[in-house]
Amino acid sequence: MKYLEEFNNPDLARRLLDDIHATATRPWAMMEVCGGQTHSIIRHGIDQLLPEGIELIHGPGCPVCVTPLEVIDKALEIASRPGVVFCSFGDMLRVPGTDRDLFRVKSAGGDVRVVYSPLDALAIARQHPGRQVVFFGIGFETTAPANAMAVHEARRLGVDNFSLLVSHVLVPPAIEAIMQSPRCRVQAFLAAGHVCSVMGTGEYPALAERYRVPIVVTGFEPLDILEGIRRTVHQLERGEHRVENAYPRAVQAAGNPAALRMLAEVFTVTDRAWRGIGVIPGSGWRLSDAYRDFDAEHRFGVSGITTRESALCRSGEVLQGLLKPHECAAFGAQCTPRTPLGATMVSSEGACAAYYLYRRLDHAARPAQEATPVG
Repeated sequence: MKYLEEFNNPDLARRLLDDIHATATRPWAMMEVCGGQTHSIIRHGIDQLLPEGIELIHGPGCPVCVTPLEVIDKALEIASRPGVVFCSFGDMLRVPGTDRDLFRVKSAGGDVRVVYSPLDALAIARQHPGRQVVFFGIGFETTAPANAMAVHEARRLGVDNFSLLVSHVLVPPAIEAIMQSPRCRVQAFLAAGHVCSVMGTGEYPALAERYRVPIVVTGFEPLDILEGIRRTVHQLERGEHRVENAYPRAVQAAGNPAALRMLAEVFTVTDRAWRGIGVIPGSGWRLSDAYRDFDAEHRFGVSGITTRESALCRSGEVLQGLLKPHECAAFGAQCTPRTPLGATMVSSEGACAAYYLYRRLDHAARPAQEATPVG
């Protein structure tokens, strides 16, 4: 309870807000990269407590949301096959593919199981050597080490009925793609603390210098986010563009050396498609050649997939920070958590889900004095 209370202190929140209000003299637009930060911001009304000209743009940092439709459809195809046990984290089961989701595959007789770790899926494979067990390995750099470890262990133990359907994406190339967009309005970034806890901060100084944007590594509690915003505003007002670590209790500059060694052994960088955005060069990982036998796409030969996105869904624009969720005509009407058109309404880190859950249903935001207080 100590840390929950420490990072939800309303008195300290007010002091941070007072500093932000006293410092900001111009409008500024900054992007929080991570969907977990988005949910914290909307839940606590942080965006509505800031000075009127400070805009928080919601970024593409929701791993469920950016998993490309083609990969979802490949997952549905594999999960539907006889003799397959398809394992996934729970938030993937309702992500819509072209014409169904994993829940529908399960209801039609597919063996789809929710697990809490890729090592749980590996254990299932060891318990059922006569069946093919596939784990849906998605996510940013944060979840990749555990997935790499599962494949590494499968090879070490000789578990040849285990494979990984991989759709890992990387944050720095996404930041670069955002900054290169002609529609980009982002002037600074709140970087995801959990990603940096794995990867460190070494890739960010070149981005900050190239695009002249402050990048502040930030946590997820209300005070973490306010401190990140405060540091970002100070840099913007001074015309600086540095990388700052506002999350030192979890992030070291060098990252996690053991995790980095495992990632380098198991994965190799590849171009990756992002749902609603398109292909970003060098923005993903695939299994390295040494682990190709554990690649579910290779093992099951899924190909000839024809995808079709909803014509009403504008989640791609939401993921790029070009549109707030409630500015989509389908939001809250045709698209709800029970009838999602896109992954941003399904995921626990999706911006559309955050707006719906915390009742941001109107185009006009509530005035700051009515916002949910921090703490």
